[in-house]
Amino acid sequence: MRSNVVIALRQEAPFNARPGAEAWQPVCTRRDLVADSGVVALVDGRQVALFYLPAVAGETLYAIDNRDPKSGANVIGRGIVGHLAGELVVASPLYKQHFRLRDGVCVEYPEQSLRAWPVRFNGDAVEVQPPAAA
Repeated sequence: MRSNVVIALRQEAPFNARPGAEAWQPVCTRRDLVADSGVVALVDGRQVALFYLPAVAGETLYAIDNRDPKSGANVIGRGIVGHLAGELVVASPLYKQHFRLRDGVCVEYPEQSLRAWPVRFNGDAVEVQPPAAA
């Protein structure tokens, strides 16, 4: 039985120097994604939940932090995807709070929001843009 969560931990770009804000990091391929579900990738040491909803959003990808801010557990990629108040959301599998996929804002508790990451397809590669170094 195939799990609904794939952990994509490939690091195909050189990591001997911190990339700038314009650098995109390949994290997995299109084949690694599970339609209408989440997968998790490691970006700059942080777990990022990737969501691909081809039937609803076409070729749009979403990327938000995988760490549930209420519990501290890395479980958002295992959440159930759906619609709430006209928005695409993922429900935390633990406390069931809903996070908007487009920006990571928690619908019920905005102070518990997640970081949204820029994400794109580049050919067959899925790339995430990490935040600029402070």
